[in-house]
Amino acid sequence: MTEDQLELEAINWLIETGYTHICGYDIAPDGPSPERADYVQPVLVERLRYAIARINPQIPLVAREDAIKQVLDLGIPSLLTANRHFHNLLVNGVPVQYQKDGETRGDFVYLIDWENHQGLNEFLAVNQYTLKGPKHSRRPDIILFINGLPLVLLELKNPADVNADIWKAYDQIQTYKEQIPDVFQYNEILVISDGSEARMGSLSSNAERYMQWRTIDGVTLDPLGQFNELETMVRGVFAPEYFLDYLRFFVLFEDDGTLVKKIAGYHQFHAVRAAITQVVTASRSDNQSAKKGKGGVVWHTQGSGKSITMTCFAARVMREAAMQNPTIVVITDRNDLDGQLFGVFSLAQDLLREQPVQVETRQDLRAKLSNRPSGGIVFATIQKFAPGEDEDVFPLLSDRHNIVVIADEAHRTQYGFEAKLKEKVALSATGEATGKYNVYQVGYAQHLRDALPNATFVAFTGTPVSSEDRDTRAVFGDYIHIYDMQQAKEDGATVAIYYESRLAKLSLKAEDLPLLDDQVDELAEDEEESSRSKLKSKWAALERIVGAEPRIAKVAADLVEHFEERNQAQQGKAMIVAMSRDICAHLYNEIIRLRPEWHDDDPEKGAIKIVMTGSASDKALLRPHIYSKQVKKRLEKRFKDPKDPLQIVIVRDMWLTGFDAPCVHTLYVDKPMKGHNLMQAIARVNRVFRDKQGGLVVDYIGIANELKSALKEYTASNGRGKPTVDTAEAWAVLEEKLDILRGLMHGFDYSEFSLSSHKLMAGAANHILGLKDGKKRFADNALAMSKAFSLCCTMDEAKAVREEVAFLQAVKVILIKRDTTDKKRSDEEKELAIRQIIGQAIVSDQVVDIFAAVGLDKPNIGLLDDEFLAEVQNLPEKNLAVELLERLLEGEIKSRFSTNVIQQKKFSELLSNVVTRYQNRSIETAQVMEELVDMAKKFREAAKRGEELGLTDDEVKFYDALANNELLCSSWATIR
Repeated sequence: MTEDQLELEAINWLIETGYTHICGYDIAPDGPSPERADYVQPVLVERLRYAIARINPQIPLVAREDAIKQVLDLGIPSLLTANRHFHNLLVNGVPVQYQKDGETRGDFVYLIDWENHQGLNEFLAVNQYTLKGPKHSRRPDIILFINGLPLVLLELKNPADVNADIWKAYDQIQTYKEQIPDVFQYNEILVISDGSEARMGSLSSNAERYMQWRTIDGVTLDPLGQFNELETMVRGVFAPEYFLDYLRFFVLFEDDGTLVKKIAGYHQFHAVRAAITQVVTASRSDNQSAKKGKGGVVWHTQGSGKSITMTCFAARVMREAAMQNPTIVVITDRNDLDGQLFGVFSLAQDLLREQPVQVETRQDLRAKLSNRPSGGIVFATIQKFAPGEDEDVFPLLSDRHNIVVIADEAHRTQYGFEAKLKEKVALSATGEATGKYNVYQVGYAQHLRDALPNATFVAFTGTPVSSEDRDTRAVFGDYIHIYDMQQAKEDGATVAIYYESRLAKLSLKAEDLPLLDDQVDELAEDEEESSRSKLKSKWAALERIVGAEPRIAKVAADLVEHFEERNQAQQGKAMIVAMSRDICAHLYNEIIRLRPEWHDDDPEKGAIKIVMTGSASDKALLRPHIYSKQVKKRLEKRFKDPKDPLQIVIVRDMWLTGFDAPCVHTLYVDKPMKGHNLMQAIARVNRVFRDKQGGLVVDYIGIANELKSALKEYTASNGRGKPTVDTAEAWAVLEEKLDILRGLMHGFDYSEFSLSSHKLMAGAANHILGLKDGKKRFADNALAMSKAFSLCCTMDEAKAVREEVAFLQAVKVILIKRDTTDKKRSDEEKELAIRQIIGQAIVSDQVVDIFAAVGLDKPNIGLLDDEFLAEVQNLPEKNLAVELLERLLEGEIKSRFSTNVIQQKKFSELLSNVVTRYQNRSIETAQVMEELVDMAKKFREAAKRGEELGLTDDEVKFYDALANNELLCSSWATIR
């Protein structure tokens, strides 16, 4: 199958979903039915003009023309900023003014009929659509237009060509952005595919953010089979009914100093659609069923973009006609979480068309919600729904049916209906205590219901709702959408989390630490309710053991060594979770005693910081680590920036939920945690980032049993995948791959690998090239070995083999220096991959030079002289010599004959033919050397022909082309 055939197949699928197909040549300025004035303008202007007239017949012609002018001239030089402006015009309409009845009226001209009534929109698929930039002309494979606007660009590659994969298509799109930028001003989605694989991304997406679309109906995964990703995407995203919904509610821009465009994944899109259907039904005033007010629970594993799903849901429900301009109340249970989520919503104002507001106090909550007639997005913590001292029940704030309560992490203990007997002090009119009396106190869920009795409740959670947690189900209902760890990992939305216990290392035992009961665990997470002295004393007793000086010193020493070891294998950052603010400070002091250069008083400098709550009245030990809100925000930015020297952050509760820093690869846990708290904390390390193979959770306090319990709860909720994988599993893989590689090396003595000599590496590479399919088998297993090593490099067993691992990696680098095994990687990532994974980096950029490895000076490739060719021919490592000469010739053919198509084709075919015969073992090494040397000489002669004949390069190219065209030559003979 060729690229052209794939293009035609894709066009047929688009036609079946409702598109009209036109070939770009036909509507070109010089085509049979021209629709374009030139090749520069990417918009089909006349089609846009007719669509605007169809959709906005009530708007005068002059205002419609003004709207077209605004669309064609966005007037913003920055590509992404222009794209954001266009997206606003597309979704919300183009603002215009016109005169009517003697007065100026403001109105909007809509570019798309979002409801697609009577088919007013035109969906067009155009292939071979030439576009001219400032210096280059380019022709993307397929562009999808709605009403003449080029909203989607598909770049396809040949499914049958091993070298033409989807990342070549990705690279091509990056080139297009530079050479034909105008078309990208209007782009909403970019697609790269080779038919079997397909990914979609936004204008600002890097390669790792291009994602699959694995469903058509939102229920069945890979409905057309695993190798039909492009057809699944075409039918699942670009079918008009889905596509209009997607464009309107699932594309958002965030500007937090850097403008980013985000587009939703399939799990986010279908979760929101399912939630909307449920909410509309549950909120109807005539709904008297048990499901009234229960919008359902969306369980999307941490790291899979839950905040964006919530934002898209809010935007979608706000515009849902059946909801009649609803009010949205977003509930969290911690101030820092409330701030984080409020920040996400605030950045998405373009999408929400509403400025969210944050409730400051309990009185403020009542003021913002009581008697509100409609609309608005209000953020509050659940604790604000507590009755006043003189109130037994929470007062009614609104009995409207179109209020939607969105709860984040809706299964913590505070959401109870359960009533507890509480003793209160009776006061006289003068304020004196006159006695005691008992009242029943109910949980916040009841207060919330009392305040908003007819609201509909929707929950978004990153961990499963406990099977015993009847209260959550009573408030929200059952699951409406699940995206579990296994699916997120398969999709590349998250990476696996590995677990390593360091208790044995420190001669600590989990049983030495008193076990926490559930109540104490609850205290740890709920700062606003921390007044129960009995529980505090239990916590304090444990804190004394955990915070003992000798123990802190042991943990700090091990942690520093572990982090440095881990960072040699994989660059990244770490978070440390400590039990109390005091322990945070003591641990910090101990770490900087060991590494004084990590400390700096300036928040803008230093490699380690503590992030925690506090005030100016705190004791001297804590005061240096208490920062203002603005400084904390700066520390957050520093920590999220992979290039910033801030490497380690110590926290107690902050940043453990809803905090997204992809470059964090290790979480050191020295605080008792369980259940969803633990699950959320460990998910800090599961974000996708460059070549990160997995996140690592290092246990200093004994959370293994809690992890087991969490897994039990997880699987009981039908979740697939494990919360964590033991590093022993990575070691097992490393052992297995080492065994295979040692088998491949059988017959070659590399026992002196620790000396890492050039000669030994060259000999090993030569040995591998002598095996059938040796290069590929070795490279694949060495890659798997390196990945496994990066995950378990801190284990003693792994340390014992690290020099051998380094040697085998070096051999792999020599073998595949030309072929990049993973074309998805940028140059920076390739450097990361090649940079040696071990402390004593055996492989440096110089060592992997294949010429140095076989003891040759690197030649001036343009002068393949006889002396050099003889040297190569006489090398003892014959297989490596063949490889070397093949690379030289291939590179030289490309550079010397880059503009002489005939000679390039001739020599490339010659080279390919020789190499294929050699790889199939139909000719021996000595013979292939002869042929390659002979070819090198012919090549040299061909390159010099022009000089000998006194011809310029252009004249040589002309005569070569002429000589190659037999028909032209014979015609010329006849004429003569």
